[in-house]
Amino acid sequence: MLTTLSPQLREATQSFIDNLLASEAFMHYQEARKLMSEDEEAHTLMERLNNAQATVRQQQSTGGVGQAEVDSLRLIQQRALRNPVILDYAQARQEAVEFLREINGEISQLLGIDFASFANHATC
Repeated sequence: MLTTLSPQLREATQSFIDNLLASEAFMHYQEARKLMSEDEEAHTLMERLNNAQATVRQQQSTGGVGQAEVDSLRLIQQRALRNPVILDYAQARQEAVEFLREINGEISQLLGIDFASFANHATC
């Protein structure tokens, strides 16, 4: 069953989205995401980190994680934690997530249900 939003609800929804996107948390996140995508060093470092994590996870699942892989992963993690672009992105992302949780809490309180869980499971 497809439900079409009324013009009033569509307008209210668009206003809500516009306000979310104009919030400090989202503006900071969007800027940090842009900088992250434009910074080759940060981008390469994150790719290396993701690959090293995947390698260690795969080796853990087969029961044979080598010390060299663990040491390599730790070294890449340390480099990532020292990269200001990555740090700013991680902080901005966390702030945006916390902001969305706060918004979800407000909506949930008004509706009397956990809005995000309900919306997530409503697509059975």
